[in-house]
Amino acid sequence: MITSTQNNQIKNIIALNKKARERKAQRLFVVEGIRAVAEVPAELLHAVYYVEGFADSAEGAAFVEDIKAKAPSIVIEEVAKSVFNSMSDTVTPQGVLALVKMQDFTLSDVLGEGTGKPAHIVILESLQDPGNMGTIVRTAEGAGATGIIMNGTTVDIYSPKVVRSTMGSIFRMPHIVVADLGETIEQLKSQFGVSVYAAHLRGEKFHDSFDYTGPTAFMIGNEGNGLTDEIADHASSYLRIPMEGKLESLNASVAASILMYETHRQRRRHENMV
Repeated sequence: MITSTQNNQIKNIIALNKKARERKAQRLFVVEGIRAVAEVPAELLHAVYYVEGFADSAEGAAFVEDIKAKAPSIVIEEVAKSVFNSMSDTVTPQGVLALVKMQDFTLSDVLGEGTGKPAHIVILESLQDPGNMGTIVRTAEGAGATGIIMNGTTVDIYSPKVVRSTMGSIFRMPHIVVADLGETIEQLKSQFGVSVYAAHLRGEKFHDSFDYTGPTAFMIGNEGNGLTDEIADHASSYLRIPMEGKLESLNASVAASILMYETHRQRRRHENMV
């Protein structure tokens, strides 16, 4: 049992929770909670830690045995309660956390190549709120999106709050960070025939006026400032979501969800008609 916060493993976990640069350097991130850890694919598990007494219950013992059977070569450590509390990012820890390897997705993965589905992509420019990011990742899976593209100033998708918000979708939704978002958007349009739409106040047509049954991508901007003009200019078309009252815009994750599910609706209807 690990009983000291000075243990190198514990200090490393704390650093991974707090610092994006550590996560990027080590290609590892932290996943907390029984259900969340259980959803991690075996090949991505690096190490698992559980609080003292966790394995004393039948449920806890079964969980630990399942992890050992799932990933027999990884480190599995029991940790003193005070130490576990220091390494947890949550107010009320569930007593289990894992170090998980980052996946190496490619643009081909984000495009959904090999899935038999046309591209359905969300492009994020400088999104900052972890809750918005997590909701978008989770909704993207539910709406059948093929992937997510982000620029380097978007909130770290592997931060603890984002990971928790995705509810496991982070393991199943292809995502990449690109150095030049404008260049990548132009590549999507010219090389892969993707129609790229900007959710924008200058949009003259409502979002449900467009056909999303072909390769499609939606650009979502920063919560406070929206899309920059530089990135918005790369759009094939501007669109806007109809709103009543005095609102000018919706929360970023809400807007993204509406657009993704309109795409899902159109494609489901199209498939039923064919």
